Amino acid sequence: MRPKTAKALLHLMGWTGIDGPAPEKKCIFLGVPHTSIADFFVAWLYYRSVGGHISIIVKDSFYRWPLRRILDRLGVIHIDRGHPTGTLKGVIDAFAAREELHLGLAPEGTRKAVKRWKTGFHTIAREAGVPVYTGFIDWGKKEVGIGQRFECTEDAAADLKAIQEWYKKKGVVGRHPEQFVFPDEAGEADL
Repeated sequence: MRPKTAKALLHLMGWTGIDGPAPEKKCIFLGVPHTSIADFFVAWLYYRSVGGHISIIVKDSFYRWPLRRILDRLGVIHIDRGHPTGTLKGVIDAFAAREELHLGLAPEGTRKAVKRWKTGFHTIAREAGVPVYTGFIDWGKKEVGIGQRFECTEDAAADLKAIQEWYKKKGVVGRHPEQFVFPDEAGEADL
């Protein structure tokens, strides 16, 4: 899809895009909050509208005919979720193999309310040597975009806390607000 078409569709849906695309050839975008499959479509349209190309991870069971050709064109990374360490290694290997990769990940890991955010993004960013951006899909303001750039340190807990604080200050609202809670409101992060 061409950027102008994506921008027109985003506008027709009532959304405003903020900033982007990222200047680096390789980076990770956090997609927060993630309470609906519609989050992906809004984020994808936004990133196309600013001339970027974002990839996501899909599980192998989803990576089958007839979707395989479409998913390949979208630049997905397909992984076997049955082997968690293989998942991380597969994504890190994808960063090493590709000249450019902007990867969108949801630290919540699911569209349901969670007590813990996953920190796989942190491990991937450190191992691949790429920055992390706070991507947001705010259904309250109908704004989607890129926020702050983070360089992950050796202290995953402190980094995650700083990232969560950024989202709290931003005041993002999910499509299903009851499904979006911060870990300190429901437990600790999954480190």
